[in-house]
Amino acid sequence: MTTLRSFLDKADELLGDRLERVLCAHHRRRLRGLGWGAVLEPPAGEDRFGGRAAVRRQNRVEVLVDGEEALPVIERAIRGARSHVHIAGWHASADFRLTREPGAPTLRELLAETAGRGVDVRVLLWAGPPVPAFKPTRGLARDEQRKFSAGTGVRCELDSRERTMHCHHEKVVVVDDVVAFVGGVDFTALEGDRHDSPDHPPRAMGWHDLVARLEGPVVADVAEHFRQRWIEIAGEHLPQPDVPEPAGDTAVQLLRTVPDNTYAFARRGEFTILDSYLRALRSARRLVYLENQFLWSPEIVEVLIAKLRNPPDDRFRVVLLLPRKPSNGADTTRGQLGRLVDADDGNGRLLATTISAHDGDSSAPVYVHAKLGIVDDEWLTVGSANLNEHSLFNDTEVNIATDDRALVRATRLRLWSEHLGRPVAELDGDPADVVDHVWRPLAEEQAERERRGERRTHRLVLLPGVSRRAGRLQGPLRGLLVDG
Repeated sequence: MTTLRSFLDKADELLGDRLERVLCAHHRRRLRGLGWGAVLEPPAGEDRFGGRAAVRRQNRVEVLVDGEEALPVIERAIRGARSHVHIAGWHASADFRLTREPGAPTLRELLAETAGRGVDVRVLLWAGPPVPAFKPTRGLARDEQRKFSAGTGVRCELDSRERTMHCHHEKVVVVDDVVAFVGGVDFTALEGDRHDSPDHPPRAMGWHDLVARLEGPVVADVAEHFRQRWIEIAGEHLPQPDVPEPAGDTAVQLLRTVPDNTYAFARRGEFTILDSYLRALRSARRLVYLENQFLWSPEIVEVLIAKLRNPPDDRFRVVLLLPRKPSNGADTTRGQLGRLVDADDGNGRLLATTISAHDGDSSAPVYVHAKLGIVDDEWLTVGSANLNEHSLFNDTEVNIATDDRALVRATRLRLWSEHLGRPVAELDGDPADVVDHVWRPLAEEQAERERRGERRTHRLVLLPGVSRRAGRLQGPLRGLLVDG
């Protein structure tokens, strides 16, 4: 039986490797045909903050962590709108409340009140899949559209120009072309409750997420993205946004995935999120820290594999924070993690973790929905893009990236403090030391408690199911099926 199992594992690995080469070749052919082929082979040593997206200077960026912090800030911005509020999302529910304060209005009430003050309110949502195989169905999307629009003065449009088996996944809010929000939080309780705090108290399903609040010239890029999509879907002309005055000292890039042959404004598509990730990861010298819902992308994994096999520094580390049970593709992520484990080869440079909620004898899952990348405390990206074929090639997505080292480092330390349950002051050292002496012992201890059937005492734990025996076939097969 053992011999048969070993044979099947080897066959799975060989077929997975073969299919992955086919998938990567398909991506290369597709991007070359669209004039984006150089994205997959950026020159070595090129500036990680260069690439094909414009760099806007003199901005202010604030990274908002978890819904308890992010949602009230967005609500206050909407309440203060004077000219217009533009929202683009995967899905939004009319009865969603951005805060849980007594008497807090629903999203429909908030937007209706805003429109009633003479503010133009426009909402652009995905229309749902053509076949009701998963939510939000087209019927559900139409129901929410009617709720937002009926008797409110709110314009709500549904965008059905998705590629087959894909969606419009971005989460963007623009207020008066003065402040914008880009991140991973949807205004809905569909699939999970977005209201959570860094304390992650036990509840039905905790939700870890991030949103970037933007002021300054980059807001015009976010506003222009919404404008481009709205004009094509709603058929309404919108003026080009004015460029806001400088608001800070931070340089920012607006990054997008816009699939080809979807919109007239980008017939050949845009793949600057993929471009930025690959440039940054290839440049990594000491640290790669990723929080993401998925890790399927072979292009991303190949870069990490190369770094683990030939580390640029003896203290190079890769730390991953992923959901224990992603909404789909768990085996796909595990297969790619198995490849990373092989590349690390026991050297202790790779650490894959997840989190849950704990309070005495109570525990509950926390869903990692954040989409964050940090490299060497010198580059950060936040947005809606997952590390899979959907987000990097086929869904509409919006991220931002910055090289503001003070902001990047402060964001990492704040997140590490949240996940490790330690004060920032205790984590403010060489990242490799913190990974080796805090992250790993804590995650391994909790995993051992789980293995022995004992109650865990901390939210952080090793991601289960990660091993050299992880299945290889499902990932590239899924990629070939969904990436037409």
